[in-house]
Amino acid sequence: MSFGGFLDNSSGGGGARIVADIPYSNNMPTGAIAQPRLVSPSLAKSMFSSPGLSLALQTSMEGQGEVTRLAENFESGGGRRSREDEHESRSGSDNMDGASGDDQDAADNPPRKKRYHRHTPQQIQELESLFKECPHPDEKQRLELSKRLCLETRQVKFWFQNRRTQMKTQLERHENSILRQENDKLRAENMSIRDAMRNPICTNCGGPAIIGDISLEEQHLRIENARLKDELDRVCALAGKFLGRPISSLASSMAPAMPSSSLELGVGSNGFGGLSTVATTLPLGPDFGGGISSTLPVAPPTSTTGVTGLERSLERSMFLELALAAMDELVKMAQNDEPLWVRSLEGGREILNLEEYMRTFTPCIGMKPNGFVTESTRETGMVIINSLALVETLMDSNRWAEMFPCMIARTSTTDVISSGMGGTRNGALQLMHAELQVLSPLVPVREVNFLRFCKQHAEGVWAVVDVSIDTIRDTSVAPTFVNCRRLPSGCVVQDMPNGYSKVTWVEHAEYDESAVHQLYRPLLSSGMGFGAQRWVATLQRQCECLAILMSSTVPTRDHTAAITAGGRRSMLKLAQRMTDNFCAGVCASTVHKWNKLCAGNVDEDVRVMTRKSVDDPGEPPGIVLSAATSVWLPVSPQRLFDFLRDERLRSEWDILSNGGPMQEMAHIAKGQDHGNCVSLLRASAMNANQSSMLILQETCIDAAGSLVVYAPVDIPAMHVVMNGGDSAYVALLPSGFAIVPDGPGSRGPNSGAHTNSGGPNRVSGSLLTVAFQILVNSLPTAKLTVESVETVNNLISCTVQKIKAALHCES
Repeated sequence: MSFGGFLDNSSGGGGARIVADIPYSNNMPTGAIAQPRLVSPSLAKSMFSSPGLSLALQTSMEGQGEVTRLAENFESGGGRRSREDEHESRSGSDNMDGASGDDQDAADNPPRKKRYHRHTPQQIQELESLFKECPHPDEKQRLELSKRLCLETRQVKFWFQNRRTQMKTQLERHENSILRQENDKLRAENMSIRDAMRNPICTNCGGPAIIGDISLEEQHLRIENARLKDELDRVCALAGKFLGRPISSLASSMAPAMPSSSLELGVGSNGFGGLSTVATTLPLGPDFGGGISSTLPVAPPTSTTGVTGLERSLERSMFLELALAAMDELVKMAQNDEPLWVRSLEGGREILNLEEYMRTFTPCIGMKPNGFVTESTRETGMVIINSLALVETLMDSNRWAEMFPCMIARTSTTDVISSGMGGTRNGALQLMHAELQVLSPLVPVREVNFLRFCKQHAEGVWAVVDVSIDTIRDTSVAPTFVNCRRLPSGCVVQDMPNGYSKVTWVEHAEYDESAVHQLYRPLLSSGMGFGAQRWVATLQRQCECLAILMSSTVPTRDHTAAITAGGRRSMLKLAQRMTDNFCAGVCASTVHKWNKLCAGNVDEDVRVMTRKSVDDPGEPPGIVLSAATSVWLPVSPQRLFDFLRDERLRSEWDILSNGGPMQEMAHIAKGQDHGNCVSLLRASAMNANQSSMLILQETCIDAAGSLVVYAPVDIPAMHVVMNGGDSAYVALLPSGFAIVPDGPGSRGPNSGAHTNSGGPNRVSGSLLTVAFQILVNSLPTAKLTVESVETVNNLISCTVQKIKAALHCES
């Protein structure tokens, strides 16, 4: 379901054709065209000068899954091509000109001097691009490629044979490295056991034991008993920290019951039409021995310094107990209405009755910290995705981040406790780390370490719950100060007959409000910043976009000047990378290493940061400066979005428009709403001294907010992308706008400009975030100048003033 996986599949094998092929007709003028102002490197430098890199080492957007996918392609075609691979023993680049392998080996031919041929970067890029799609091209494909690259078919054939050999060698080297590590670990464990057996210790005096006094079996038992007693003391201290009371009595009462204990996943009646549930047992892990139920596969424990096997096992049992309690709470929160959830007088949204909540549930992770405030929301919506696909997306950290790109800055799975049973995600339990964001420099990123637990309650009914674990474990990835705690939150998904799913989402969190700017506190306290409404709205928009892109028909409002079917995929992939980089620059997440500047000549509400761009083909090299600010405007979010995305009105705020209207050269729809699209804009030249330029723009809107992101792009590079070329080598730096309602009174994208929802003086409006990323110096080692900072500060201030003037906003 991920965008990355969809955009990588250009061949479409096994799936529906995405769009109809469009004949190429290049209508865009190329003469007298200047490069965009914010992109320094030319196409030759940023796109074609990089040598062909090994696929296993590339760090492009699709790098996470490329090696696995290519390995599968390689293995699937290996059997039927073994004869061909044996014959293709030499590269066309290294072979003698005009001689075959048999001719070279013939005894009657005198040996001739080899003549080497070095491929050009353009040829390597084309070869690598086809290799990603098809590691085993047939004769027709090789002939077509040789004509296009001006190479002999034998050279193309030998290049692919050597590339497959190189890929296989890399995979074998990686597997050997993993096996070597496992072997070293087993050897070290074996040595420690031998050491303990050679030097037994007396449990009474602590001195060396005399082997002759006791039998060998008793000696082993005493050694093991001493080790377990030491571990138990440390585990009791850990459990006492979690439970808030001494653990000695619990440990002694738990010991005899351990061999026959099991935890059931059933949480009682699920309330979904009386559908029956199947109670299944979840193992406590391999460290508890053979007495524990082992019906569900458990991932091997990750090595943690200073954590023993028993300590880790007890920690896992705590995780399981916490996950089951959180799942029970989530299901009840999703099903129950009044008195647990009550309707507010302001906007009619649901509000959690905290008194009823405290009576109904026991706190899973302890009491609320001092200074923290609670936000709790619930939202239900119909989504064009089935339950299994949504569950797979939520349990895969990469696909989860791709489904919610503007909400998740960064995420990773730190430990897999259980991968599920029967080849499904039922019973899957894993530890995760995530950075959640609202696109504004005035709202800090929320870092959370949490458990994610998945359970199937009935046929077509699944639930996925998250709950913070900071009170149980001090993880290495935990922030020094926890600014947010995630109480049981997640979604219950139920399949519907029409291919849709009914999703009930619950968000419940406690966070430090003091770090949030006053301008955004109403938005966050109402749950519209990180709440359930935003998760459901984003999920609906993303799934609708996937459905349209996977459709065999092109939307009627699409007009693609000279874009092939592969060009649409490349252009969408480039727009996705542009939007991801924009979000990373606004919120200062750890995706990039930003350095915050505290300059006296910068407005106090403007955050300026810098970073070095080195060895990234998708960005120009040098010093990148990011400036972002957020302002309130007495304009509805819908009106503000329509103004900023309209290419005819762009000259009223954009200095890149050359003072005139822009023309939309291409339009790719990404949703039913006309605002969800990717466009290619051209600025017209106003006089003979100016030249036209291209701007790539992506816009999106849903019930929770909207986004307008754009970047100047190199014209020759865009021609390559529009013809299906690799977009990873197109260098760009994004700028744009993020728009959200200023509170519950502005709920929804179509709310009016003046709504009295909080009293007679309450005027609903919008919170606008403006952000620019600019290359201020093409040398990464250069020093940042005061003039560069002042220029960016003036640019962002001037843009905000122009927007206010165009919309007739009061100062």
